[in-house]
Amino acid sequence: MTIEEQDQTEVTPEIKDGPQKPSRTTWRPLLFLLPAATLILGVVIFNGLTSRARANAALGRETLANSLSSVAVIDPETSAGVEEIVLPGNMQAFTDTPIWARASGYLRAWHVDIGARVKRGQLLAEIESPETDQQLRQAREQLSTAEANLKLSQITADRYNNLFKTDSVAKQDVDNAVQAASANTATVKAAQANVSRLEQLVAYEKVYAPFDGVITARNIDVGALVDADTNTAGKELFHLAATAMLRVYVSVPEVYSRAAKPGVVAFLTLAEFPGRQFRGTVVRNADSIDPNSRTLLVEVDVKNATGELLPGSYASVHLKLPSRVRAVTVPANALLFRSEGLRVAVVRNGRTDLVPVVLGRDYGDKVEIVSGITPHDRVIVNPSDSIVSGEPVRITSANTTSAN
Repeated sequence: MTIEEQDQTEVTPEIKDGPQKPSRTTWRPLLFLLPAATLILGVVIFNGLTSRARANAALGRETLANSLSSVAVIDPETSAGVEEIVLPGNMQAFTDTPIWARASGYLRAWHVDIGARVKRGQLLAEIESPETDQQLRQAREQLSTAEANLKLSQITADRYNNLFKTDSVAKQDVDNAVQAASANTATVKAAQANVSRLEQLVAYEKVYAPFDGVITARNIDVGALVDADTNTAGKELFHLAATAMLRVYVSVPEVYSRAAKPGVVAFLTLAEFPGRQFRGTVVRNADSIDPNSRTLLVEVDVKNATGELLPGSYASVHLKLPSRVRAVTVPANALLFRSEGLRVAVVRNGRTDLVPVVLGRDYGDKVEIVSGITPHDRVIVNPSDSIVSGEPVRITSANTTSAN
C-alpha cells in the first residue's frame, strides 16, 4: 500500500449501509434561497397576468372603437340677427316735372337738349310773343295817363280844400274833388297791377330751370307755335328730373310691414352692375296696407351723385329687417328627410340624437334653423341614411365653421 492510498483511506469516511441524513450545515443555505425564489416567481407571475390584462383591455377598446361608426361634426353658425328680404323696386327721380310755357308765341331758340345737366335758374329756351309785348307797352301808357289824371285831381282837391277855409266854395265841390282824387288813385293802382301782370308774362318768354337736374325730354323746336292755354300730356317744352337722389318704391308684404320703418338700411342691386351694391335707407312708408295686394308701400332713398343710376330702372331691393327669432345656420347636407319629418343628427354624450327642426331661409349650400338646435350642439354633416338615435359614434373631425 502506497502512501497515497493510505492517505485516501484515512480521509474517506467509512460508508455504512443505508441512507444518510444531511447535516445542519447542508440545509442552512437552502433556507435562505427559498423565500427569494418564491418572491421572484410571484413577481414574474404578476407581471405576466398584468400584461395580459392590459393587452386584453387594449384589444377590447380597439375592437369597440373599430365597431363604432365614424362621423364628422360641425358647430352651427349663429345668424346675424337680421333678416333679409329681396323685393322688386321701381326707381324714380327724386323730383320729376314737365316744363310748360306760360307765354304764347313762337319758339325763338332752345339752349339745352336731352341728357343735359342744368342748374337752377339756367336759361332753357326763349319764346317770341309780339302780342304780349304790345300789350305791355299799352298798359304802361295807360298807367302814365292814370298817373297824370291822379296828379291833376290831387291838385284840384288841395285847391278846393284851401278855398273852403275862406268859404269861397261849397262843401259839395270839395267832396267831389277829394273823391275824384281817390278814384284816380285806384285807377293808377289797377294800371300798375296790369303792367306787373304783363311784365310777368313777358318774363315767361324766357324759360328757366326750376331746380338742378337732367333734361330727359325735349318736345319743341325752333319756330313751333307755343300755346300757353293748351297744356296736354306730351306737349310740354321739356321734362326735367333731379337725379342726385333717387326714390325707390317697394311694396313690402304685410308680414314685414312692422319692421319696415324709417331708418332701416337697404341695398340695391341692378343687372347692369353685377357684383355691386348701392346703399339706401327707408325714409317713409304709406302707413297703410293696400287691401288689394296686402302690401305696404315703402320709399327708399338712394344717393346718386355720380349719376350712375338712371330713373325708371328696375332694381332688386335688399331690406335688412330685424329678425324676430334667434336662429342658426348649418350645411344643407346635414338635413335628414324622414317620414316623421325633418331631422338633424347631433352628437350628445357620445351618442347620436335625431332632433326635429324648423327651417327658416334657404341660402343654397346652407339653411337656417329657427328651432330645434342651438349653437352649442355638435351637428353631424352628411349623416348616413341608416343613422338612428342612441347609436354610439366616434368623432373623426370637429370644425368650428360649416362645411360646404
